[in-house]
Amino acid sequence: MTKNDLIESVARKAHLTKKAATESIETFVAEIQRALVKGEKVVISGFGTFFVDQRAKKRMFLRGKEEEVPPHRVPRFRPGKSLKRVIKK
Repeated sequence: MTKNDLIESVARKAHLTKKAATESIETFVAEIQRALVKGEKVVISGFGTFFVDQRAKKRMFLRGKEEEVPPHRVPRFRPGKSLKRVIKK
């Protein structure tokens, strides 16, 4: 499913215009991004948790030579129990 497919589905099921559904989805994604940039967790009950994980610096081979990868932050998602249960079926 693409973002466009999601927008069309939300518009149809929520009886919204495509413009209103687009604004809703884009606002939803932007708010999750804003919270993650601030280092906050985003918990969507029954769905899962978005959070930022800190990676330590490490040495690895890149482009044929050993280089150091600096510490950095990465976005993560941990699915909730309800989502896991639905996926297992």
